Amino acid sequence: MHYSTAAMDEEALFFPSSDTDLDLSFTSIASTDRTTTTTTTSARTSLARSSLTLSFNDRLSTTAETYNTTTSSSSSSLLRSHRRSSDDPHWSAIKAATTLSSDGALHLRHLKLLRHLGTGNLGRVFLCRLRDYDNHANANFALKVVDKESLSAKKLSHVKTEAEILSTLDHPFLLTLYAHIEVSHYTCLLIDYCPGGDLHALLHRQPGNRLPLKAVKFFASEVLVALEYLHSLGIVYRDLKPENILLREDGHIMLSDFDLCFKADVVPILVQYTTSTPTRSRAGSLSCFGEDEEEVVTTDIVAEPTAAFSRSCVGTHEYLAPELVAGNGHGNGVDWWAFGVLIYELAYGTTPFKGGSKESTLRNIASTRDVRFPENDEEEGEEMSLLRDLVEKLLVKDPRRRLGCARGATDVKRHPFFRGIKWALIRNYKAPEVRGLPRKTTMTKGHVTTHVSSHRRRRLSRWLVSWKGSVLLGCYKKKKPCRFVHV
Repeated sequence: MHYSTAAMDEEALFFPSSDTDLDLSFTSIASTDRTTTTTTTSARTSLARSSLTLSFNDRLSTTAETYNTTTSSSSSSLLRSHRRSSDDPHWSAIKAATTLSSDGALHLRHLKLLRHLGTGNLGRVFLCRLRDYDNHANANFALKVVDKESLSAKKLSHVKTEAEILSTLDHPFLLTLYAHIEVSHYTCLLIDYCPGGDLHALLHRQPGNRLPLKAVKFFASEVLVALEYLHSLGIVYRDLKPENILLREDGHIMLSDFDLCFKADVVPILVQYTTSTPTRSRAGSLSCFGEDEEEVVTTDIVAEPTAAFSRSCVGTHEYLAPELVAGNGHGNGVDWWAFGVLIYELAYGTTPFKGGSKESTLRNIASTRDVRFPENDEEEGEEMSLLRDLVEKLLVKDPRRRLGCARGATDVKRHPFFRGIKWALIRNYKAPEVRGLPRKTTMTKGHVTTHVSSHRRRRLSRWLVSWKGSVLLGCYKKKKPCRFVHV
């Protein structure tokens, strides 16, 4: 999301006056020159890349009117499973507020705006807390406010899509929707606040705008897990880029901005993988014959929307897949292409097909030219070679041969670049030491911690098993077949 600052007034329209509150309003204010409003709040202001379908030239309404402020709150997602513990400050604060509310719902009057975080293509974002619940010291929220009267029909459909997608998500690396409030012509989404900024801003704090290889693997692994979850729900993301990867206070990620997603059916399958490992004697040494191998069969669940199809041209130009640029229709493969571009940018500080202009970039993507890597790279070695091999497999122009398109994250996880990653415990990994990256070391609300007990690890493993079981159960309830494949 691209942010710019803007003046706001008439805060009393929705909130009681308070000496400690900011004088902010949801009222849209037109800007005659949008280039002059990009001055303060975010590193995205001058550097971020915008999505193709979203225009910055749409004028907002210049009229401030008074509306009836009847509200409705949708908190049906209360107590999500991965953060159900009673010590979660966010859900504890919301539960306290809704318990005392006359109708048991959360309203705008319950929220206290702290400051304006920025303005995006669809709305404004505020840092806020619940009024009278300052004892919940860590319960900061982000409130995304959309003025529906100022948006085109297409953008309104994007707002609806984002709200619907957020309401279905329950994952530590994806934003949580705490409440969906409709008041007058405003749509308000109460979501997670990530104080670490975004990955795009972090990149631009590094020498050469590139991360150390260890940090690349860390962020790529978490994005991969998030994409796996989205695809298991039949959701094709279509807007993966560093600007949409937010950083929590513990240095771990949260994907944001789901307005360009689309949904498709997904049929889970069981996949068996057979691998060969050298046999060992009881003493632990290799067999004296040298060539004896033991076959190990592992089974995994694959839930990938391989039948997904759309003709919409959406996304950010440097991250668009060739089939999307061609306009002949695309599916789940666009996310795996964007994943390859992301890894490349994290490792090399630029995108692989970037040209002198948007047009030249799109021509490079649509051409038959394969991905190229910088020569005389300082960081060589086996790990970098594995990264290049992974990127080459993800950036295959033909989506039918692209890694991930057939069996999704299951195949991508098996690439040697991710060797050693314990996927069931990834939430517990310590964030890497990177300039400007927050690394909180205390346990908070079921999120990542640097010191985790064995009991906590067992709970996380059960969560992963529960998620995989829910995929099969959902398939059963919809009376869809679950195919079994041997690889």
